Amino acid sequence: MTRGLLAGASLIVAATLLAGCAANELGDTPSDLRGTIDGSGSSAQGAAQEVWVAGFQRQNAFVTINYDPAGSGAGREAFLSGGVDFAGSDSPLSDDELAGELAACAPGSSAIDLPLYISPIAIAFNVEGVDELDLDAATIANIFSGEITRWDDPAIAALNPETPLPAATITAVHRSDDSGTTKNFTDYLHQAAPEQWEPEAADTFPFASGESAQGNSGVVAAVRSGVNTIGYADASKVGDLPVASLLVGGQFVAPTTDAAAAIAEISPRIPGRAEHDIALKVDRTSQEEGVYPLVLISYVIACEEYADPDVAVVLVEYLRHIVSEAGQAEAAEAAGSAPLAEGLREEVLDAIDSIR
Repeated sequence: MTRGLLAGASLIVAATLLAGCAANELGDTPSDLRGTIDGSGSSAQGAAQEVWVAGFQRQNAFVTINYDPAGSGAGREAFLSGGVDFAGSDSPLSDDELAGELAACAPGSSAIDLPLYISPIAIAFNVEGVDELDLDAATIANIFSGEITRWDDPAIAALNPETPLPAATITAVHRSDDSGTTKNFTDYLHQAAPEQWEPEAADTFPFASGESAQGNSGVVAAVRSGVNTIGYADASKVGDLPVASLLVGGQFVAPTTDAAAAIAEISPRIPGRAEHDIALKVDRTSQEEGVYPLVLISYVIACEEYADPDVAVVLVEYLRHIVSEAGQAEAAEAAGSAPLAEGLREEVLDAIDSIR
């Protein structure tokens, strides 16, 4: 595939035909920006990337953006090996990944993590006669580890004194595939209920209890079609299934976009990173009013400096489109994500402008 700056419209068209993905059909508005950039990674970002790409290409007739929602792990691997110009990932690069070779980056340059997509992870359920459910981290941990097996368990009943819970077996549904959603879910449980959930955050679900399903859509389908079921999924994917509220600071908080954006804004950075690397350590134990700590923060991973400077020119403008108020609003409408709070948005813009 042709990469980097293209000499003219004929080469743009040729590269587009070869790409076969997110092809630009010569958008509405010509601009001085020209080139093709490739990305891969997070499927959670998939719907948002589609609208971001479409909007950006309409504004820049001679630019093509390709994004393959192959999954976070695949995207990080492709970026590290130089197979793509940027990655979408539901977790930031690890210290080991940052210390390794970054084939797309200029020699001596590192990579930065930019949080551009925030979505609450919902605990969806399908329990006969139950429309509302309140849960705390310890009870969720015991349900998904298999310690709590019945809906009328005293721990659930104590949190829902006015709810007629059935004397029925719980079917807890988890992801069968490695996923950023699972990593964020297990991180929440390990931080907020460490006595009940000893395993640390991981892409792979750590227990054999319950049922498993492929992807967010598979989990939602299993919860919907099952009996007395419960599962975790990106909130934008659960449709009309009822979702639980989480106990935070003495109040039960629903998985709204505002509450998800609030926890992202107050979460500190992971220490020891570069100046413009905005890798966040989500404060899952926060007791702040109105925050929802069970969130997925998905990143775009880019080079601080690219080996091909023409890539940086196009990517910077694309990322500025993503983080703009209009771009965040597009993603909120298409994917149900939470627009970045203004303080975090300005910080991300500064980081984007540092890319060379």
